[in-house]
Amino acid sequence: MDNVLAFPFAIDARGRSAVADPGPHLRDMIALVLFTAPGERVNRPEFGCGLRQLVFAPNSDALAAATEQLVHGALIRWLAPVLTVRQVQVVAEDAQLSITIIYSSLDSGNTRQDVFDVPTPH
Repeated sequence: MDNVLAFPFAIDARGRSAVADPGPHLRDMIALVLFTAPGERVNRPEFGCGLRQLVFAPNSDALAAATEQLVHGALIRWLAPVLTVRQVQVVAEDAQLSITIIYSSLDSGNTRQDVFDVPTPH
């Protein structure tokens, strides 16, 4: 994943196209999968996870378990060429789903853990 252009596009101090740091770039890619609804992208209508649709479901342990499967499957489907999903854990607390994802970069082999919080209506 060398020389991946920064998103949003920017010019660096040398006047060249800015490149992304691999760690945050992978986190950004995961966030795009999680928070993009299927049908939202014209050229890839199946892309995404549809996580935001779950905010209207009653928050429960069953929702957390279903979300784990949904997230794990979407990450494998869309990001398998760049990372390996080690673990997905979803915790339903009050009005929020907390999603912890442990993954390894296929490029560097580094393992990271990131947490994404999804608020649900009261």
